[in-house]
Amino acid sequence: MPLAPANQSQLVRSSQKDEYYRTSLRNNANEAFQTLAGSKRWLDWRREIELLSDLAYYGLTTFSGYQTLGEEYVNIVQVDPTKRQIPSWARRGLFVLCHAYFPYLLGKVLVCLENELEGGQESHSGVGRRQAASGLWSLESWLRRWMQRAVGLLSVPQRKACLPAVFVLQQSLTLLHRLHVALFYISGSFYHLSKRAAGISYLCVTRPNSDDGTIRSSYRLLGAVSLLQLLVTVCLQLNNFRQRQRARQEWKLYRNLSPQRTRSLRSRVSRCILCLEERRHSTSTPCGHLFCWECITEWCNTKAECPLCREKFQPHRLVYLRNYS
Repeated sequence: MPLAPANQSQLVRSSQKDEYYRTSLRNNANEAFQTLAGSKRWLDWRREIELLSDLAYYGLTTFSGYQTLGEEYVNIVQVDPTKRQIPSWARRGLFVLCHAYFPYLLGKVLVCLENELEGGQESHSGVGRRQAASGLWSLESWLRRWMQRAVGLLSVPQRKACLPAVFVLQQSLTLLHRLHVALFYISGSFYHLSKRAAGISYLCVTRPNSDDGTIRSSYRLLGAVSLLQLLVTVCLQLNNFRQRQRARQEWKLYRNLSPQRTRSLRSRVSRCILCLEERRHSTSTPCGHLFCWECITEWCNTKAECPLCREKFQPHRLVYLRNYS
């Protein structure tokens, strides 16, 4: 009996199951590293720990030629574009790199580029401290040095022009992922961009369900609605981007009219006690202490308490402070 292609519901359930076990492995690795090395080193290396956890999960399953726990749960197997054999080790390796390592590397590059474009010369002292903490030959240090050289070749107007482009690129990646998911709902193949890049699809090893046609039709309708929602989101984000550009121009005009006030504000810039650098995207805990948004949210993933006074609180009670100097 020929094997039938896996439908959308099977692929979604498989991905959800894999995500559950990946998250469990990440949490255990983070907790072990934080216990052994301390919270400060854990904050410096948490991304790398999550990367190693993902590489370990997919290295022991997909790259080794075995089913993942999610695939085994719904009885589906990976096949190459011929639909006659399992993917080669090269395809499996490309999938693992695109699914685990490429998002990590892209995130590092965009963060380093954004920091260099925003910080300029003022952030070089903080960069030096971070390089000393993470090691001279670490990937982050190498990326920062490379970004410093690249950004250093740009003039100040060019840097200001590149900063909105980085923001647009970050938003475009999210919209691209949503577009790909909507197309998956319609076509029924390639739930992840990494599997599309590697040409890996799925076949169901059990007897086809009698409701398979109904399931596919329902997901096609969901895909059409998702595309409509995505179009509305793009329109709203374009409008929001124009408003931000207008607000930035107004702030520049205000700053030029009151240079003394600007200097006094710069002299009173506070620092985050978790990363020991200038606080970015200030966020308040219920007890009133201020931290970087990224630092305090990563902290709350492990300990739902204030790092200063140890007051317990739920992460959803964090308050992101907009337009806060």
